[in-house]
This record gives sequence, structure tokens and C-alpha cells, in this order.
Amino acid sequence: MVFFIFTCGTHTFTSPLKGYENVVVQCQNCGNISARPYKRWEWFTFCFVPLIPFSLKPWHEVGCHICNFYQDMKYRPDVTNGQGNVAMGPYGGGGHPPGGPQGGPQYK
Repeated sequence: MVFFIFTCGTHTFTSPLKGYENVVVQCQNCGNISARPYKRWEWFTFCFVPLIPFSLKPWHEVGCHICNFYQDMKYRPDVTNGQGNVAMGPYGGGGHPPGGPQGGPQYK
């Protein structure tokens, strides 16, 4: 008697989105300034070999490596309008809140 074991599953390929390599923005889930634009493409795998893509085109998303949250680029106009800015956060160029670079509130 012969048994064959096959494994099926999915694998997501992720790479930096061309033209947005130096863009770092605030994650809308955890609030850290660590989200970057990525190109992601999910494939069906058979015996660890990618065979069939789940979509015809890869997704263009902003992803946070801290909380693993991904959001479509069409919901992030702050990224598409500020293409090419390094550490572009919600507060402008440096990504620091109005309280100063330490991020805390200013007490008098």
C-alpha cells in the first residue's frame, strides 16, 4: 500500500512598491510611524510551489510591520499625495507630533 501526502495552501509575496521606497507613514491601526507601501500578491500553492494567483493584479497596500495591518492605497491619500517624502507623517515632513520630537504633550 502506497500513501502520498500533498500539501496545499497559500503564500503571499510582498515587495516594496516602486516609486514609494523611501515613504514611511503613520499606521492607522497602531499609530506607529512605521507603515510602508507594499506590493502584495497571494498565490495558491501545491507542495510549496506557487501555481495560481488569487487575483489578476497584485495589491498596492500600506503595511505596518509592527501590528501586521495592511490597508489599500486608495484609502491613504496622504501616501499618494506625498510620494517620495522620507518619514512623511500626519504632521508634515518629519513625522513628529506638534508636542515635539519626543512625542509627548507640552506641559507649562
